[in-house]
Amino acid sequence: MAEIAQAPAEIQARQITYCGVCTLPPEYCEFGGTAKKCQDWLQDNQPQLYQRLYSDEVISANLSTLSVSVQERAAKDAAKKEAKAAAAEARDAERRATSKVQIKRVERNKRKHVSVLTGLEVYGLENKKVAKELGKKFATGSSVTKSAAGIEEITVQGDVCEDIKEWLLEQYGKGISESNIEIVEDKKKKKGAAEP
Repeated sequence: MAEIAQAPAEIQARQITYCGVCTLPPEYCEFGGTAKKCQDWLQDNQPQLYQRLYSDEVISANLSTLSVSVQERAAKDAAKKEAKAAAAEARDAERRATSKVQIKRVERNKRKHVSVLTGLEVYGLENKKVAKELGKKFATGSSVTKSAAGIEEITVQGDVCEDIKEWLLEQYGKGISESNIEIVEDKKKKKGAAEP
């Protein structure tokens, strides 16, 4: 028997669409907490895929295979997930609105100053990444250190508090508002001023 060598078929890459809300493939959005928002996004951005997944015929076909108790339980679970996600989102928004990004001007030696930046974690920013960007932007030394209270802070060499504020608003203005940034001047006490 003669063996016939077949040429292997060329493998094609699949084009996968990801949800703009939860970043999962749309087929799995129901397992995230933002199913309703995901459906709205899908309807606006991918109408063909929305029809394939959420058309009345598809939904009724899927529901007909479930028993009544399972349908009710699925609806309750979906409502719970949606409420939980909405509560978490509201909590995060409230925490962001009330928290402050603090920029301190700290005097080191006579005319030497550093700028210390704290409070960026609430806005989902990584201190090391921001420190690196600040070092490049202002062509100066910038590092992440822990304060005495155990809080991570970014230390930038030089008195660049106002410049950091402007840069934060320019780079991260969508997440951080100007009212949430405060500049504090931290001066060392002079020895002669303490005595009468």
